[in-house]
Amino acid sequence: MAQLQFSNVGIRALAACVPATVSKNEDALRDVVPADEIEKTIHAIGIREKRIASAETCASDLCFAAAEKLFADNPEISRESIDVLLFMSQTGDFKIPATAPILQRKLGLSQNCAAMDLSLGCSGYVYALSAAFAYANLPTVRRVLLLDGETFSKIVNPRDRVNAPLYGDAGTATLIEKSETFGASYFVLKTDGGGENAVKIPAGGCRVSATPETLSEKTAPDGSIRSDCEVFMNGMDVFNFAIRSVPAVMKETATLAGFSPEEAGGIVFHQANKMMTDFLAARMKIPAGKILYSLNKYGNTSSASIPLTISECGEKLSSRDRVLLCGFGAGLSWASVALSLVGTKISPPAIFKK
Repeated sequence: MAQLQFSNVGIRALAACVPATVSKNEDALRDVVPADEIEKTIHAIGIREKRIASAETCASDLCFAAAEKLFADNPEISRESIDVLLFMSQTGDFKIPATAPILQRKLGLSQNCAAMDLSLGCSGYVYALSAAFAYANLPTVRRVLLLDGETFSKIVNPRDRVNAPLYGDAGTATLIEKSETFGASYFVLKTDGGGENAVKIPAGGCRVSATPETLSEKTAPDGSIRSDCEVFMNGMDVFNFAIRSVPAVMKETATLAGFSPEEAGGIVFHQANKMMTDFLAARMKIPAGKILYSLNKYGNTSSASIPLTISECGEKLSSRDRVLLCGFGAGLSWASVALSLVGTKISPPAIFKK
């Protein structure tokens, strides 16, 4: 059973960066949703606007800027002290090489720093955080820098009625370190590969190559337009999966930590959409004031949505114990963690400038 517990390891600092370009859903939806349904759609998903990266900007660029913000806001943290660099993303720079080594060089980290890419969907931040905690828990590792970013605007068709209103771009940086000032943290990680088709890019990988046919746009039964090399999501399958899985994993995690979800000091869900998270909160009987959002301003930024929300809501979280984080999505994969953010230096999101 993937239940992990750590002591004397925690989040020292966290920062985020978003693109400067704002895409308002009332404008973006005009090409994909009837005019009389636009406001209703915006209200249901809870996304008024998103940030969209330029054609030249990658997730790694946003993560680099977030890491630079983290170092600038925490000058006592030496770059030489970073022992492990993890890059979590499904929109890396290249198929080969991995992006983490590129970021190691750009950030001026030591060649003694281990660097590795991780790839997972909307549960990715919690999974990657568990890996960072596990590394930091080792005797010879003190500090781990976790960079988590996505530029889903590059893999979503703007005429996709399901996905186009949802996804924005962001990069984040989280510094994990070993210190006796940190208390215990508890992770629960789960997987169901039987749901692989719920969220998928069917072509463009090694199983099904990118060809003129798979790159050509097709019209789906709901009127969405996309190619097989762009993201597909069965919204109802994902909704049913979340309702079935998320309350249970959060209860399991909180129980390990010795409290109930409604007793949490703060809760950050993956920012899927407002209708889904409101339904989850109601089912779990969690007071609305305990749930934190960045959805309205930034949309669904996949695995980056949890750290981006922490960055956006830092003043409400930096003194809170018993914080629950929960990510869920493609895979199918879901994960939750109970930890403390007391004493964590949380920087507000920076705007990417190039």
